[in-house]
Amino acid sequence: MIEDGLSLRVAVLAGGDSDERSVSLKSGMAVAEALTQAGHRVLHLDPAIVELSGIDWSQFDVAFVALHGRFGEDGQVQQLLDEAQVPYSGSNALASRLAFSKSASKERFEQFGVPTPRYSLIHYNDDLQKISRKTSEIGFPLVVKPDTQGSSLGVSIVRTPEQLPNALKLCFQYDVFGVVETMIEGTEWTVGLIDLQTLPAIKIETDREFFDWQAKYEDDGTRYIFDADIPPAVIKNMELVAQNACIALGTSGLARVDLRLDAQNQPWVLEINTVPGFTDHSLLPKAAARMGIDFVTLCDRIVRSCLEKTIPQRNGDHQLSPHAFHMKRRILSD
Repeated sequence: MIEDGLSLRVAVLAGGDSDERSVSLKSGMAVAEALTQAGHRVLHLDPAIVELSGIDWSQFDVAFVALHGRFGEDGQVQQLLDEAQVPYSGSNALASRLAFSKSASKERFEQFGVPTPRYSLIHYNDDLQKISRKTSEIGFPLVVKPDTQGSSLGVSIVRTPEQLPNALKLCFQYDVFGVVETMIEGTEWTVGLIDLQTLPAIKIETDREFFDWQAKYEDDGTRYIFDADIPPAVIKNMELVAQNACIALGTSGLARVDLRLDAQNQPWVLEINTVPGFTDHSLLPKAAARMGIDFVTLCDRIVRSCLEKTIPQRNGDHQLSPHAFHMKRRILSD
């Protein structure tokens, strides 16, 4: 697919020991296969098996981060790669940390005027009376979710006070902090972005109560709709809100913004995924394919764009590895 001499040495980071390990392994396998087809030299590294801090990173030009959940989306692996002077896919450590925390994201959304459901932060040591006061201020129905978690793990819709204790128990299985937020009655949407270029919005329909783990990964009946019967101006506004959400957090590279559209067609941002699922069946690659960007081309584009990034140095300077610098000059001159 690419000319001789332009292949890159790519470390695909996937697996790990988060609750989303199985999804990450599938993403990593798909990415590694696509990059190999594109002509790159690929090595899969699983942090659950290999200690990344002991890797000789000079043997790689770029790293493709396909780690979902903790040590993938929370800024930890990004910080490690920054220190190793390796360009990598996706957002930097700070933006990753912000996006991984739903409460931190919401604070930034509110500062930047991005519409997001009203919320309150809770802790597992809070007594039920204290949490009940917060939920009464939010109002029912509401959503209880872990502050830091992905793939809808630990999420519950709570329609009555009697349902609250079980929802809290599930939430705190995944994090000591949780978020209670207003349930936006309406439709589920997602907008993928490559940097700030929006991909076609996808409406998600499921027969389950919401787009939970089973609907995402196990239910063949989940429907992904591009040509929804919605006014073009509403879609345009949803894309703009998604862009503004990414600007608020400072994300870069790949991102997927999850939203709900209420009965008045007002979009509400739920969260940003900085390491979205990455198989050819995942939402962001589906949206890219809708634009005519096949999976191999998408993965190739991502690793090449890594070379356009600079790496923060302790002295404040920025640099690429010598081999990566040479590859960047070759690519940008084409």
